Amino acid sequence: MSEESSTSLRAAVEELYRTQSRQVLATLIRLLGDFDAAEEALHEAFTVAVEQWEREGIPANPRAWLVSTGRFKAIDGMRRRARFDASLEELARQLETATISLDAESLDEHSVEDDRLRLIFICCHPALTPEAQIAMTMREVCGLTTEEIARAFLTKPATIAQRIVRAKAKIRDAHIPYDVPPQEELPGRVDAVLRVVYLVFNEGYSASSGDAVTRHDLSGEAIRLARVLVQLLPDPETIGLLALLLLQDSRRDARVSESGDVILLEDQDRTRWNRDFITEGAALVQRAFSMGEVGPYAIQSAIASIHAQAASAAATDWRRIVDLYDLLLKAEPSPVVELNRAVAVAMLHGPEAGLRLIDDLFARGELQTYHLAHAARADLCRRLGRTDDARCAYEQALGLTRQEPERRFLERRLLEVSGQGS
Repeated sequence: MSEESSTSLRAAVEELYRTQSRQVLATLIRLLGDFDAAEEALHEAFTVAVEQWEREGIPANPRAWLVSTGRFKAIDGMRRRARFDASLEELARQLETATISLDAESLDEHSVEDDRLRLIFICCHPALTPEAQIAMTMREVCGLTTEEIARAFLTKPATIAQRIVRAKAKIRDAHIPYDVPPQEELPGRVDAVLRVVYLVFNEGYSASSGDAVTRHDLSGEAIRLARVLVQLLPDPETIGLLALLLLQDSRRDARVSESGDVILLEDQDRTRWNRDFITEGAALVQRAFSMGEVGPYAIQSAIASIHAQAASAAATDWRRIVDLYDLLLKAEPSPVVELNRAVAVAMLHGPEAGLRLIDDLFARGELQTYHLAHAARADLCRRLGRTDDARCAYEQALGLTRQEPERRFLERRLLEVSGQGS
C-alpha cells in the first residue's frame, strides 16, 4: 500500500474510532460481561484493523468486524492466561460456544441501540454515587478521557479515575445486570439517566474549558440518547428533555463566529438557527404539556421554545419567560435558576430590577465561584453606566472562566468599559 493510501486508511480508522467505538464497546461489554475486558478487546480490534485492512481493505460492515475481532481477541487472551487460572478456560469456552451470531444482520441498528441503552442504564445505576454515574457515562458511553472529564468538572484526573475504578468494581461485585430495567422499574431509574444526559449535553453545548465554545460530538450524543429514552419511556420529562436539547442545539451554528468567538443570543443571526430542530422541539413541548403535570425539563424546554420562536430579543415574550421561571423555581429551586430569572426580569423591567436580584444572590453567598453570575452582573452594570462596578465584575468573571472563547469575549467587554471609564 502506498504512503498516501496508508494515510487515508489510518484517517478512516480514526474516524471509525471517533464515531463507532462506543457502539462497539457497548456490544463487547454485553458479550464479554466485563468493562475492562471489553475496553482491552476494543483497542486490540482497532490495532488489528489498521494492520489487516491495509492488506484486505475495509470490510463491508466494519462495526461487525470490530466486534467479532475484539471478541475473539478476548477469548485468545483468556486462553493464554488460563495456564495460570483454570476458570478462564471455562469462561473462554462459554464465550466461544455462545449462540450469539456476529454477522452483519445480528448487529443491525436496533441491536446496537439496545446495547447502548443497556450501557447507559448500568452507568447510571442507583447503586453508584451521582459523581460515579456522571464519570462512568462520560467515559464509557461518550468516550471522554479521564483528563477531559476532570477538566469538565474542575477536578483532578486521578479523582475521576478512582471513581470509575470503584464504580466498575461495584458493578462487578454486586452482580448488577447489564440490561435495561423492566418497565415497572423505569420511572424510578430514569431520573438519574435524564440528569446525566443533560449534563453531557451541557458540556457539549458550552464546553467548560478549552479552545472551543461547543463540542458537537457530546451534544449530538446526548440528543441521540434522549431520542432513545423517549421511545422507551415517553413521559413529559423525557419528552421535555429531548425538546430542550433540540431547541438549545438549534442555535449552535449561530453561537460562534468564524473566528471562534462567542456571539450572544441577542446578537445572533437567527436565520442560521436550525428550523427543523425548532419545529420538532416546539411540537415536543406541546406534547409534554398536554400530558398533565410537567417537571423541570419540560418547563425549561418551554422557555427555550419561546426564545427559539421569537423574531428578535426585543420581540421575545419576556413576561411569559419570567412566569415560567417562577414555575421552574417551584419545581426545582436553585441559585442558577434564580440567576436566569434575574436576567429575564432585567429584559422585562430593566437592568436595575435584574441587578437587585443578582446582588441579593451574592449577598446570600450564592454563585460566588460561578463566572456567568459575575458576567451577568457586569453586563447589567455596563448597561446602567456603572463602569467601575462593571469592570470589577468582568475581572471576577475572567478569573473564573476556563474556556478560551469566553475569556476573549470578557476581555473585549472589559476593554470597552475601561475605555468608557477613562
